Order: sequence, then C-alpha cells, then structure tokens
Amino acid sequence: MTQYVLKRIDWLLVFFILPIVAAGLATMKSFAPLEESGPFFQKQIIWILIGLAIFFLFSFLDFRFLKRTDVLVVLYLFVCFILLLLFILGYVSHGAQSWFNFGYFSFQPADIMKLVLVLILAKYFSRRHVEIRDTKHIFISLFYMLIPFVLVLLQPDFGSAMIIFLIWLGMILVSGISKTHLFAVFISLLLAFVFLWFFVFAPYQKDRIVNFINPLADIHKTGYNAFQSTIAVGSGEVTGKGLGFGTQSRLKFLPQPQSDFVFAAYAEEWGFIGSILILLLYGLVLWRILYSAILGAHNFEIFFGMGIAIFFMSHIFINIGMNLGMMPVTGIPLHFMSYGGSHIITEFAGLGILMSMRKYARSVHRDGINNEFLGA
Repeated sequence: MTQYVLKRIDWLLVFFILPIVAAGLATMKSFAPLEESGPFFQKQIIWILIGLAIFFLFSFLDFRFLKRTDVLVVLYLFVCFILLLLFILGYVSHGAQSWFNFGYFSFQPADIMKLVLVLILAKYFSRRHVEIRDTKHIFISLFYMLIPFVLVLLQPDFGSAMIIFLIWLGMILVSGISKTHLFAVFISLLLAFVFLWFFVFAPYQKDRIVNFINPLADIHKTGYNAFQSTIAVGSGEVTGKGLGFGTQSRLKFLPQPQSDFVFAAYAEEWGFIGSILILLLYGLVLWRILYSAILGAHNFEIFFGMGIAIFFMSHIFINIGMNLGMMPVTGIPLHFMSYGGSHIITEFAGLGILMSMRKYARSVHRDGINNEFLGA
C-alpha cells in the first residue's frame, strides 16, 4: 500500500521545489554575519522539515471528506473565528495585527484562510458547473471571499487581502461564469471607486493610494524599500556578485532580505542568470500543479488544483513584481524562499492534499494527457 501511495506523489514537483528551497536557505545564510543570519537560517530549516513532513503525511491521507459541505463550512467558519480573535489576542508586527505570538514562533491565520478559501470555492463551483453562468453565483462566491477579505484588510494586511481577492477572481474566471456579467460587476466597482476618489477621499488619502500604486514615487519615504530593492536587483547584473557578496543586504540597505525582499537579495548575488533559473523553476512547479489538477477525478479535484495554482501564481507575481519596483510593497512572501513558518506549512499542506487527490485520478485522464505530452 505504501509503495502504491508513493507512486502517486509527483516526484518531479518535489524535484523542482527543492532547488528553490536551497536557494532561499543559501541567500538567508549569506546576507548577514552568522550571528544575525543564524536564527533565521536555523528556524527556516525547521519550518521546511515540518512542511515536508506535512506534505508526505497529507499525501497518504484520504481527503475525500473535504467534499462534504458541512465539513467545509465548519472549517471556513472556524478560520474566520480565528481571524476575529486576532483583534483581541493578536500580536502587532510592522503595523499589522496579523499574528499570534507563541514565543519561539508566530502564526499567521491569513495563510490558512487562503487554502480554506480554495477548498470552499472548489466545492461551490464544482456543484454548480451546469448552471454556473447564472449571475447569482458571482455574488454568492463573492460573499465567501468578502468575509475573510474584510477581516484581513482590517488588520491591516493588504497583501494577504489582495491574495484572497485574486484567488476568488482566478477561480471565478476558470469556473465558466459569464464574463459579461463579471465585467458588469467590475465596472460597478470601478464607478464606485471613481465616486469615492472625487467626492469622499481626503487629499492625504489620495496621496497614500498614489504612493501605494507607485511605490517609487517617493523614494525617500514610502518608496524607500522598493527603491533599495530595485538597486539590489540591478546591481547583480548578469552573473551576480557571488554568494555572500550582496552589499545591499549585508550593509542593511535592503529591508527584510530574509522575507519580503529575499528575491532581491538572491538576484544581487546570482544575477540575471540566477533569477531566470528561479523563474523557470517556479514555472515548472506551476506546470506540475496544473498537471495534477487536470488529472482530477471530479470537478472538485480539478477546481482545487486550479485554485492552488492561482494561489501560487498570485504570490510569485506580486512578490517578484514588488522586488522589481513594479508592484506595491505588500509584505507578500515568496513561496519556499521567504522566511516564515505559516506560509511554508500552508504551501506544503496544499500540495499534500493535491497529491492525496491524485490517488483517485481517473486513468482515462492520465492516459489521455500522457498521450498528448508524448505526441501519441
């Protein structure tokens, strides 16, 4: 039985993830003297080992119970309740009350909510694929997204709130919902924003929005972090400065090089070639996730796999865009590279559930896809 389950694990996916993990650890080890980098480096190894253990454990479990509506609703409400508790018991870090502090480690419930949202939207869309073009499904699914979105936004954690929104948007786009109806909803939201901009927002609020959208507009204040990140990335040039020779991170010009700006610290040391290699590895990880999604035995498994891919793509796109000065600085971690336990465990847990679902994949799906890839 164990051998049968191990065969169901996508070892190519694991093979593509491990070099990304190694790149993050190497960067974390090199950007500061040992006494400073040690705690981050050592804790990250622990989180990665825990994450891998969860990945393999979840791969062995039978997660078909997650198809039950009552189970998902209870799980969704429980995590929403945990998000509410943050306003009472939460720990404030970098201006956001987003964490539970347990001394040696902290926990961010918003990461778990991203995975739970993927599950509940997968369940909702999988049961309504026949009538999915009905406009009401936009608003019902929007309601599922809106509750955690507001709870996370009020912390305030705009980055995680943005990911929650993008998960909903991505899954609704692949669900088959009428694009005309969806377009009408977004036009309404745009008109509401225009009204608020001209008749409600104060000048200082408009300045904050402009600085958020264009972080390089004020490089001495709100745009300082993004400006230093672009310097770090550009100074790596083609081949990089070499491991341990990244001046922006070692001299502490680059903020949060172990988490938010780990890609900039990595790019400074490994250059354009190293950056392209990491992007290629992320692309291969997304390919394997989508491949597993297509193998899904039912619509629920397919939607879940697509949701995990959207979850990963959102983090990668926003974090790297932030490091290049092209996206607002939101504190979004980069999968498998940024320091932190909550997001590492959530990532491996989501992939573990996906691997578990591969055990029930329809052979007709697998045979057809293999023939397509082999040109048969």
